[in-house]
Amino acid sequence: MTQFSHFDHQMMARAIQLAKRGQYTTAPNPNVGCVISDSQGTVVGEGWHQKAGTPHAEIHALSQAGQKAQGATAYVTLEPCSHFGKTPPCADALITAGVTRVVAAMVDPNPLVSGNGLKKLQQAGIKAEHGLLHNAAAQLNRGFIKRMSRGKPWVTVKLAASLDGKTALENGQSQWITSPEARQDVQRHRALSCGILSGSGTVMADNPMLNVRFSELNLSNQVLPEEALRQPLRILLDGRNQLPPSLKCLQPMQANLAGNVLLVNGHTSEHQFPEHVSQWQAPFKGNKLDLVTVMNKLAEMQLNHIWVEAGAKLSGALLENNLIDELILYQAPKLIGGSGQNLFDTQPLVAMEKVPELRWSDVRQVGKDIKMTALFNHPAATN
Repeated sequence: MTQFSHFDHQMMARAIQLAKRGQYTTAPNPNVGCVISDSQGTVVGEGWHQKAGTPHAEIHALSQAGQKAQGATAYVTLEPCSHFGKTPPCADALITAGVTRVVAAMVDPNPLVSGNGLKKLQQAGIKAEHGLLHNAAAQLNRGFIKRMSRGKPWVTVKLAASLDGKTALENGQSQWITSPEARQDVQRHRALSCGILSGSGTVMADNPMLNVRFSELNLSNQVLPEEALRQPLRILLDGRNQLPPSLKCLQPMQANLAGNVLLVNGHTSEHQFPEHVSQWQAPFKGNKLDLVTVMNKLAEMQLNHIWVEAGAKLSGALLENNLIDELILYQAPKLIGGSGQNLFDTQPLVAMEKVPELRWSDVRQVGKDIKMTALFNHPAATN
């Protein structure tokens, strides 16, 4: 097993910091950062991937390093690419620049690369290693990794509930259970996602925009200039073609305020929708849309991460189909009572061994609420 030095760890940690700068803009590409250090341990170049179709992290770092890249070490959070896509191979650029060592945090899960980049570097006489801070680098690209390796996006279900686990009053009223701070936090998660998924029932009841509002992100313009804001695709499941064009999320908006909409239905709607709304007819499983096929389709559309804001029925259906990777629950210090609506609408379980088991990944206070993040232990990606 490769032994990495303390300095190696420092450099890769910096590369991971740089990679995070692209979290809001690089999809469908992964987040990647690169640091180049000369033989004396001086950083001579840094870069990160900023947007799909533009130069990769290694190219930015090499450009900054110039001639100082000769004999240097490149630390990159993902294996350098070895194929021609929208940009030339980064492995070739590193070879041409004369670096003598490349340390990658992880092998690229993309079958077009997957080990080939490191192999090309080694064949050119460059010492190429991987595995340094692997888990931290993988955490940055969970959706990309799952889409590349398993053909599905990473799915996060967001729910908001009272202290007694109710998402709404018996009559369906739910605005607002949680605090303004929690709702602001949701905006950040929306911005990090590739698609926001909801069902027709929730959309008709709440009439949300389901967009990202830059003013609520609380981000510095250095982190994300407003003009660079990428609106996620809004995905609306409407198996019964109930959604009218008058809904807020189906209205045409000014540029950069709202992204495109995909209506997923069983047959083409008779309504006339604006140009930013497209339709896709999904197969049914019983009397409901086949959610496994829907997720496969979203992965084919190169969506890495789906953020779900839905009611108990859709959330329950995703749960029963083992399609949820992560649950984020904002719990408010309020009590609604036994007549309120539940988090998940599912079939009754008859044995404890059938109960889905999750593991905590984060618990913190947001405003007056508690934000709990849990990961599923079931093999959600094997469907």
